Amino acid sequence: MPVTPRRLGRRVRAESVRPERPAPLAAYTQRMNSVLDHIDAHLDETLEVAPLAAVAHFSPYHFHRFFTAWMGETLGDYVRRRRLEIAAVRLAGQQQPILHIALSVGFGSGEAFARAFKTHFGQTPSAWRATTASRWNTELLNVRRRSNPDQLLRKPDQDINVAGHDNPELTNTPVEEFTMQVTLATLPPARVAYLRHIGPYGPSVAAFWQQQFMPWMHANQLEGRPCYGIGHDDPGITAAANCRYDACVEIPADFHPRGQAGVAQLPGGRYALAAYRGDGPGIGRAWTEFLRDWLPGSGLQIDSRPFFEHYPVDAEYDPATGIFTCQLCIPVKPL
Repeated sequence: MPVTPRRLGRRVRAESVRPERPAPLAAYTQRMNSVLDHIDAHLDETLEVAPLAAVAHFSPYHFHRFFTAWMGETLGDYVRRRRLEIAAVRLAGQQQPILHIALSVGFGSGEAFARAFKTHFGQTPSAWRATTASRWNTELLNVRRRSNPDQLLRKPDQDINVAGHDNPELTNTPVEEFTMQVTLATLPPARVAYLRHIGPYGPSVAAFWQQQFMPWMHANQLEGRPCYGIGHDDPGITAAANCRYDACVEIPADFHPRGQAGVAQLPGGRYALAAYRGDGPGIGRAWTEFLRDWLPGSGLQIDSRPFFEHYPVDAEYDPATGIFTCQLCIPVKPL
């Protein structure tokens, strides 16, 4: 079953999937997920405690304390981090002016944004944008090393340069031809129910599908419907422990999930679709190659809608080999 996109993307969970939570805790999970979704959808607005507490059905006083205990960081720190991480993604994939991106994530001026960005990432926004290609090369090299550690050997003290300059591994590693078939399509909106995994992308997400999401779909008679995997965070930007992944299934208008499941609307619109066939480790590499090798020459740029994997009803999966099929979907708009 699906694993996770390499790009796109809180607390450290265990690598093993935890058993189903008791009903009260599941209700808290649903309420907190609603708050996190609301924050992501309104990063360009003033986000104050009282309205966010109302989303979660808490008093403002108790909400702030509970949020800090639940997330491991204060509300202010969380919102600031999300604004900067989303800005980093947009700087890499959009050709909008830096001031436009700063305003789109809630900063009041370019100067305030530049200071906060450099404090968080150690680079100015313009330097971050300029090193996008080499940073993606570094990520692809790391994916290849994890999937085949004997293919690329280096000395233990030979650290990878994030900018990619003067690194013989990057300059001597051949760029393989991009072979995935890409089409452009206008997708309709989809109403989905989701369960959320928080923690590193990879094997634990595959276990999450098998041990939690698939049994939940069966219990709610939702089998045989299109499914989606949404990586809300880019693991090259967001700490692995904070990455969020939603396993989703399309639901009818009259379906109202209980417990920790949430409901979301996948926006429709123009998407670039890349057909993927392979195993779990390979999908991370496919996402990186899609962005690095196809997007720059496409005449398009990404927008603020989510990246996701689409698993249609007829998607293939071979449990013996781990091979599966899906579509990698990137939201695009003209330059």
